Amino acid sequence: MITLKRARTLLTATTVVAVLGSLGACDNMSRRDRDTVIGAGVGGVAGAAIGGNALSTVGGAAVGGVIGNQVGK
Repeated sequence: MITLKRARTLLTATTVVAVLGSLGACDNMSRRDRDTVIGAGVGGVAGAAIGGNALSTVGGAAVGGVIGNQVGK
């Protein structure tokens, strides 16, 4: 049986591998695309910190993505 500590460690390792693997996809992005992705990431984190639920996380990511897209104009 898997313990809670072991499950958290496994989840953390899986997340790190997924993030590192996805960095290669950003290689040929335009500056505007990259700013949109960064804005969505920051907005999602901020939404999760403020609201603490899935709806605020998604809302923050959407707003952050729009702001990131428009900043580079």
